[in-house]
Amino acid sequence: MSVTSTTRATAPHSHRPSLTPRGPVSEAVITRLTGAPDDERLEALAQDAVTATADIVEDDDLQLALFALYASSYGSLDELSPELEWDPRLIATRRILEQAFEQRLRAMVPMPDLPEPSVDAVARALFALTEADSGPSLSRYLAKKATAEQAHEFFMQRSIYTLREADPHSWAIPRLHGRAKAALVEIQSDEYGGGRADRVHATIFAAAMRGAGLDDTYGAYVDDVPAVTLASHNTMSMFGVNRRLVGAIVGHLAAFEMTSSIPNRFYGDGLRRLGFGEDVTDYFDEHVEADAVHEQIAGRDLAGALAEDRPDLLPDIMFGAAACLAVDGWVGAHMLDAWQAGESSLRAVGHA
Repeated sequence: MSVTSTTRATAPHSHRPSLTPRGPVSEAVITRLTGAPDDERLEALAQDAVTATADIVEDDDLQLALFALYASSYGSLDELSPELEWDPRLIATRRILEQAFEQRLRAMVPMPDLPEPSVDAVARALFALTEADSGPSLSRYLAKKATAEQAHEFFMQRSIYTLREADPHSWAIPRLHGRAKAALVEIQSDEYGGGRADRVHATIFAAAMRGAGLDDTYGAYVDDVPAVTLASHNTMSMFGVNRRLVGAIVGHLAAFEMTSSIPNRFYGDGLRRLGFGEDVTDYFDEHVEADAVHEQIAGRDLAGALAEDRPDLLPDIMFGAAACLAVDGWVGAHMLDAWQAGESSLRAVGHA
C-alpha cells in the first residue's frame, strides 16, 4: 500500500463520503442524483457503455453508477437528493445497467442442479452447494497471515455492505408470505439487534471500524474499493429491489448465512492475533453463534418453505445462492491475489 493509502486506512474520520466518478456514466448519474438538471444523454451513455464494456462485473464506471442508483433508494448517502429516487431517466438508466449485469451473472455463475421443491430437499441442496464451495479462504488467510495493514483493508472492503448489513435482504419482507416471511423476519430481527439499538449488527461493525482506527461513516471508503467489491453489494441490491427476483434474494441470504459462522470465527481469531481488542472482535464473535442458528432458519424455513409454496421460484432461489458464492469468491480472490503479490487490494489514491 502506498504511504497515502496507509494514511487513509488508519486515520479515523479522515474524509467525508462523496462519490468520485470513474467514467462518463457514473459522472452523469452522480451529477444528476446530486441535483443537476436532467441530462437527455444519460440512457444513451449507459447503453453505449454496456455495449462497449469487456466485463460489467469489473467495470469501475458501470458498477459505481449502479451503486449510486441503489444508494439513492437506500438513502445511504445524504448528498443524493431524495427527490430524484424515482426520476424516470435514472430508473431507465438503472434498468439498462441491471439487465446487462444480471445477464452477465447468469452467464458466469454455474447453475446447480435443481432439487425437489420441498423444505428438506432444498435445505439439503443449499447445504451441499455451500459445503462444496471451493472459493479462496480469505478468513483463513486473515487468521494466520494477514498484516495489520491488510486487516485495515479488509474492514474498508467490507464496509460497503456491512455498514448497511441486512438492508438488501430486507427488501424481500413485504414480498413474502406465510412461513417464508416469518422466517426472514426472525433472521432480520437478530440482524437489527432484537430491539437493542447497540446490538444492531451494522452498529457493532461501525464500532469495530472505530476500534481499528477507521472512519465508520457510510461511504467513506467507496472511492477506495474496486469494481468487484461494488459488484458484490450491487448483486444483493439488484436481487432485493426487484420484486421479480425475490427468489434470488432469498437464495442469496441462505448461502450468505450458511457461509458465515466459521469464517467469522477465523476473522475474530486473526484480529486477536494482530492485537486488536474486544471492541474490534465483538462483531465477528457475535456472528459465530448467531449465524450458526440463522443458517438453519435460512435453509429450511425461508428458502425451503418458499420453494415448497412457490415452486416457480426454485430456479432463482438456487441461482441467488450460487451467485452469492461466486461473486463473494471473486472479491476474496481479488484481495488474496493482491496481498500474496505484496500489493494493496484497494484502488490507487488519486485515480481518475
